[in-house]
Amino acid sequence: MESRALPADEEASAFRALADPTRRQILEDLRGGELAAGEIAGRFPISAPSISRHLGVLKGAGLVTERRDANRILYSLAEERLALCVGRFLSAVCPEQIVLRTTKWRSAPEGDAS
Repeated sequence: MESRALPADEEASAFRALADPTRRQILEDLRGGELAAGEIAGRFPISAPSISRHLGVLKGAGLVTERRDANRILYSLAEERLALCVGRFLSAVCPEQIVLRTTKWRSAPEGDAS
């Protein structure tokens, strides 16, 4: 993946979105693939309108994408965008750790990416 810098305000919006534990959990849930808004809402003990607001923040930050399928709205994780935002920050703050983790991951035996 080529290194592309995001404008500071775009990166800040991603970190604001990541500040909330419910939004982080939504991103983790989307790691398994696309989910409908109703499926996402059903995983949380808060109201559907609250989940909708969380999804709006994530979409506004570019961390999720949405598409319509008939009367459903399906959400997906925007992996590259998330990686760009977090990766640039981590590379700037602790570059040695990024290199060590990448080296360890690449040298791990096949089937063991720990």
